[in-house]
Amino acid sequence: MSERFELLVVGGGPAGLSAARSYRDAYGRGPVGIVTDEQRMPYQRPPLTKDLLRGDCTEEDLPLESEEWLQERRVALIGGRAVALDPDAHTVVLSGGRELEYRQCVLATGAEPIRLPVPGADDPGVRVLRTLDHLRELQARLRAGAPVVVIGSGFIGCEIAASLRMRGHRVDLVSDESAPNVARLGEQAAAELSRWLQEQDVSPHFDAPVERIERADRGLTVFAGEVRATGDVVVMASGVAPRTELATTAGIKLADGAIPVSASMRSVQPEVLAAGDVCRAHNVEAGRPLRVEHWGDALRQGEIAGRAAAGEDIVWEDVPGFWSTIGARTLKYAAWGDGHDQTRFERHSNGGFTAWYGRAGAIVGVLTHEADDDYERGSELIAEGAPWS
Repeated sequence: MSERFELLVVGGGPAGLSAARSYRDAYGRGPVGIVTDEQRMPYQRPPLTKDLLRGDCTEEDLPLESEEWLQERRVALIGGRAVALDPDAHTVVLSGGRELEYRQCVLATGAEPIRLPVPGADDPGVRVLRTLDHLRELQARLRAGAPVVVIGSGFIGCEIAASLRMRGHRVDLVSDESAPNVARLGEQAAAELSRWLQEQDVSPHFDAPVERIERADRGLTVFAGEVRATGDVVVMASGVAPRTELATTAGIKLADGAIPVSASMRSVQPEVLAAGDVCRAHNVEAGRPLRVEHWGDALRQGEIAGRAAAGEDIVWEDVPGFWSTIGARTLKYAAWGDGHDQTRFERHSNGGFTAWYGRAGAIVGVLTHEADDDYERGSELIAEGAPWS
């Protein structure tokens, strides 16, 4: 016999917890459940590549809420992996056969790391870093001071490389980009990130697409053109892909590889909502759907989904953005995130900088380091669609 929930959230990340929390905040009634395949309380993920990897915090600092919160809010935490969703029967089936019935369901299944399709990528010494279990597996393989190779120069790759270097490891970073995040940030800002890595004594190798990974007596060697980078461990930070399997079992057609939803986070199945990394949501201010993979936006989209499920008239209209800490330096970024055709880079006397991004004659993004006033002002200008000048 099925267990019935007024709101069933699938996914124990920030979007899932936020959906359950905001549903209760909006006076949503009835049983609420969160299905999580990690078998633990929802927790903060950003410290995995920074504070926790460096040893500056502990696992006890990670949970977003306490177990007492579950009891106070009358939310059931259900351990298991959801394998099927039937929007007609309003049911979700877990891998062990357990069936859960819902009135409304929020898919907050997040994303999973991509492994490059190259020989050797499945070697046990090639790790990814997305969950606490991933971090534990990585730490178990890290010998003090041993060399490590990081593949990928996105924000996560740069954070991991800098954190490992601060732990005392020799770090090679291998990337097919000409500089970190150059397509998103432009050449001048990307050059700053490259300089930061070198000042951290990370050895970057750019314009070097990985061809294969081989195991030898000295460890693992990454082959990328003329580059040969060897380490005890290889950390692959080559992007993520939305976990959309459950949506496809429900017959939901994907867009840009993600679940398309309205500004209220509703899918084509009215009682199925989606939030966070797994969705492509319409943004009212942008006037178009956006794909974002940011922690703060997952929290916000989860909040909108939960309040919408409780009956509130609410839409997503925020400018997406995030912070990234590379070593001891922090970047703040706000942007619609779907491209720009103009850039302007401004260096400040305090060592900070601001990069402005324009598209079709309007400001669409801002990146700052040690320039908080520009970050705040930039977010407002983006929301207003202020003209580029």
